[in-house]
This record gives sequence, C-alpha cells and structure tokens, in this order.
Amino acid sequence: MSLEITFLGTGSAFPSPSRGASALVLRREGQCWLFDCGEGTQTQLMRSHLRAARITKIFITHLHGDHFFGLPGLLCTLSLQSSPDASRAPVDIYGPLGLRSFLWRSLELSHSELLFPIAVHELVPTRDQCPAEEFRDFSGLDSSEGLPRGPPGRVVHLDPGEDCYLLVEEEQLVVRAFRLFHRVPSFGFVLEEKPRPGKLDVQKLKDLGVQPGPLYGKLKSGTAVVLENGTTVLPGDVLAAPAPGRKVCVLGDCSGALGAAAERLCRGADVLVHEATLGDAQQERARQHGHSTPRAAAELATRCQAKRLVLTHFSQRYRPAGQPAEPGSDVTELKRQAEAVLGREVTLAEDFMTIEIPLKK
Repeated sequence: MSLEITFLGTGSAFPSPSRGASALVLRREGQCWLFDCGEGTQTQLMRSHLRAARITKIFITHLHGDHFFGLPGLLCTLSLQSSPDASRAPVDIYGPLGLRSFLWRSLELSHSELLFPIAVHELVPTRDQCPAEEFRDFSGLDSSEGLPRGPPGRVVHLDPGEDCYLLVEEEQLVVRAFRLFHRVPSFGFVLEEKPRPGKLDVQKLKDLGVQPGPLYGKLKSGTAVVLENGTTVLPGDVLAAPAPGRKVCVLGDCSGALGAAAERLCRGADVLVHEATLGDAQQERARQHGHSTPRAAAELATRCQAKRLVLTHFSQRYRPAGQPAEPGSDVTELKRQAEAVLGREVTLAEDFMTIEIPLKK
C-alpha cells in the first residue's frame, strides 16, 4: 500500500523562479490529497508526475494568499478537463471559516460553473490563534436572506475534550486538525492510518484443520470461526500482532502550537512537515510575523519523537542548495541549524521532491 508525499511549492510569500508557493500532495493508493494551494499550484502539478484529476480531498492550512490563491484556478481547470457526472463523489475541501464564501464568490464573479461537485468543510478557529487585532469573525459571511447558497459542507468545531478537529474517519485512516498560532488562524493536519491486522499463521491454521478459503478472510477481519468438528478458532489464535499504521503531519504557518494536541497527535510521526521561514538569527522577526525558525521546528520534532523532520516554506532570501549565495543565505544553513538541535539528519524540501513512507512491520 503506497504512501508518499510530493512537494509542489516550498517557498513563502510568493512563487519565484526557484520555488513555487506552498503546496504538497499526499498520494495513497492512487488518490491524491492536496495540502495548500498557493498561486501557480496547477502549473506545478502539470510539471510533476502527478495527475491533478486524482485529487479527491484538499486541505487548506490558513487563509493567507500564498496558501490558497491557486484554488479557484485549479478547480476551474479540473472542471475543463472533466465530463459531467451526476454520480461522482464531491471533492472535499477543508479549511478555516471563510473558505466557502471565498470559493463561492470567486466562482460566481468569474461566471465559473464546475462540472463536478465540491463540499467545503470549514474549521471554526478560536480567537487565541492569532493576535487579537488580527482576528476576524467570518461566521456571518453571505448569510443574508435571498443570497444563493454556496457549496455544501460541514462546519467543524473544536472538540474541547480532545482539543482537536475530527475531519475524516474511514475504515483505514483518520484525519484530525489542531490549532496553530499565526497572524491569522492556522491549522496543522495529521493523517494516521489505523493498525493493520497481523498476518495469518498458515501452518497453525493447517494444524487446526482450517481450510484455505472464506474462513481465512473471517479470521483476518477479526471474526471467530467454528469448524465442522465444533472447535472455535479465535483470531488471536492464528493472527500475529497488528502492524501499526503510518502517520504524516503537515503544519501550516505558525510560531507555535496551541494546547497539547499538537504534541499528542504528532507523537511518533513518520514524517513531520514544518515551516522554517527564517533562520535562527532572525528568531525575533520570525516571531513577529508568526513564523518558525529551524530551532523551533526541531524542538517540536524532538518533543513529538518524530522519525523524520522535513523543513519547508523558506523565505525567498534563501537560495536553493547548490546555487551561488552569500554566506548564511543558502538554504542549507537552515538544515544545519535544525540538525544542531535535533541531533540527526533533517530533510530540506525541494519543489518536486517525493518522499516515500514504507509500511511498518
């Protein structure tokens, strides 16, 4: 079962010739889930090995333009490449409150009609996710009588007991979001696979007289079976221990997380994607603008015991590795700073880099 991340844009603020604006794709079993969609993301998709038509879910971390200005254009292009299909499942879009209104207005004003359905699920932020003077209450947008309704979808509130948002729960995986502090409310997303059933002990099954066939499937699914001789075989008798699922954490722009949910949900992550907009020497400037340094990212990875830390969202002042640059303005300096704190290798994201996440045994 494949699981991989492809970075489409790793720069902050705006797309440049060296780096696209924020976007990455998580591909699992042929489906593509897009995280953020900065300006130019559809062009980056065309340059990659990915197929935009396979996007079934989109997650927007926060409502700054370099993370979602590319979304209306991408949806319209996907529509141009589609055929009307009333039975097609909607593309689910998750993001902060206000995203539904933005998409609806963008499509209305441009006279754009999508040939496939979308559902926009909005996360309701808390006021402490940004400076008080920056908080905007978007709960009443486009609620006047007589206005046409925007795309359908849920409004998801913070679960106060869990201190997080439950977004997706399927048979094999779950996706949750947690709160981050930024200049506008921002979120981190955690995709976690559920444990996979252990392997069947074929020799033990033969010894017990269980014949290959439907009974194997029942035991594999956790159901006890009764043999013709009256013997009951329990799944635990013939199954190895469950194999843990994989976990991927993608954080939006932030100068830190709120509450304990981030560390709890990201604990043991196979991959933790964290912004590192400015170097450690720019710590105060980063904090003022709601951003993180390599040290901050490494400290969270340490507390979460993340297996792999990937830095992204670099200020355009840092030149990509291998390009001529003044001392301290090469992006590899950010890597060195994070590794000094984490004590092991850190990955610098690059546009079109793909990271494979193998199955756990």
